[in-house]
Amino acid sequence: MKLGELLRSLDRPEIGADLRALDAEVAALDVTRITYDSRCVVTGSLFVALKGQRVDGLDFAEQAISRGAAAVLAEAAPAKAARVPWLVVKDGRLALALLAAAFYRHPSRELTVVGITGTNGKTTTAYLVNAVFEAAGVRSGLLGTVTYRIGSEDREAARTTPEAPDLQAMLREMVDHGCGACPMEVSSHALSLRRVDGMRFSAGVFMNLTREHLDYHGDMPAYFAAKRRLFEMLPPEAPAAINLDDPFGKQLCRVAARPVTYAINQPADVTPGPLSFSMKGLDFEARTPRGLVHVRSRLIGRPNVYNLLAAVTTCTALDLPFTAIEKGLTSLEGVPGRFQVVSTSTDDVVVIVDYAHTDDALRNLLETTRPLAEGRVITVFGCGGERDRTKRPLMGAVAARLSDLVIITSDNPRGEDPMAIIEEIKRGLAPSATEHLVVPDRAAAVQKAVELARPADVILLAGKGHEKYQVIGDRSLAFDDVVVAQAALARRRAKSRVG
Repeated sequence: MKLGELLRSLDRPEIGADLRALDAEVAALDVTRITYDSRCVVTGSLFVALKGQRVDGLDFAEQAISRGAAAVLAEAAPAKAARVPWLVVKDGRLALALLAAAFYRHPSRELTVVGITGTNGKTTTAYLVNAVFEAAGVRSGLLGTVTYRIGSEDREAARTTPEAPDLQAMLREMVDHGCGACPMEVSSHALSLRRVDGMRFSAGVFMNLTREHLDYHGDMPAYFAAKRRLFEMLPPEAPAAINLDDPFGKQLCRVAARPVTYAINQPADVTPGPLSFSMKGLDFEARTPRGLVHVRSRLIGRPNVYNLLAAVTTCTALDLPFTAIEKGLTSLEGVPGRFQVVSTSTDDVVVIVDYAHTDDALRNLLETTRPLAEGRVITVFGCGGERDRTKRPLMGAVAARLSDLVIITSDNPRGEDPMAIIEEIKRGLAPSATEHLVVPDRAAAVQKAVELARPADVILLAGKGHEKYQVIGDRSLAFDDVVVAQAALARRRAKSRVG
């Protein structure tokens, strides 16, 4: 694509620059790639120098030029005369998103893109909506925390919502692979950093809003404002599936042009019939404006009722057939790291791996497990380093209140001292008489939990879920709660046979 043609997408006041009057020779430059990473520059790239929290893209502009960048776009002029055309804009992130959408020929306009946001439940809901589209005969991509699914290929997800050029490239690949839909998780970071600007969403979904990412957003109003942007971006005809049981839901109903609500505890457009819970799954009728949907799912617990209602609300509002909705919901066996039962029928204890890494998510996990447990509930968890510190004692308090035994360990300590994190968690346990242990090594903590468990106990391994690594210092080490738990269970079985 020619640079002049590409820059027409930036003809908006908020970009803060008039780039239309370009030299003819500059406008005729061939752009082969849009990138914000100087290491990914190839000959003919347009390098967008973004200012990040830790590094400034301007510091890498010369490296990008040396690697073959045809032009640089930044929020500041170069310190010295540049060897290539240098374009200055007010908002580099918005410019990057709009350029990427134009470069990849606006693939979101050729897909039914469902944007799903909120604190908890995004991943499971995305998987459910994906399953419904597939059951309806619509090939569906998937973008989120666990995986990027393009056609029949699953790729490891580097972040919940990719940066704009990576996102637009994958959406274009989906179109090229015959996909007609893509449910995707839209994180608050992505919304505030404008990664999804320039996209067309066919529907938006709001799950809930609880304490999370306050180290980045600062406070709950700012966190909510980031989430709200998704619903401000929706076209007038696009449905917005909104959870009315969440206090923020009513505020979003005033923002969205076409709100379609769901709830368990109050009147809404979509509500469930009588609920019964078991370790085998969920079975209920969902009342919708189009009639009753029979929901049968292998997903477990009350939080998954909300996820299922969100999927039903979205898919009925998009006029997908009831037969496809029911078939899709039933077909999903589970989601990696979301209430994932890793023990087997040959084990005398139950071990569950879950991504719960906030106090609200941990409370939901424990409240789901408690009535289903035949024995004690043993909770193994830690908190991530260099993230919101305020949730650490809150998670400790929740674990102590709803568990019989708590084992505090490491999550991803990153650059923090693991013991310092653990001490902050322990402040929440102080008023409680619940038994607790401190085992900083996570593998040893999992092993200890399995050793201490009595027959019929339930062990919850919370915080890491689907992750297959542990970040300690500046190293990312291979670590998988599922694999570690399965090994510990195998040792328990072997010991039992010997005994």
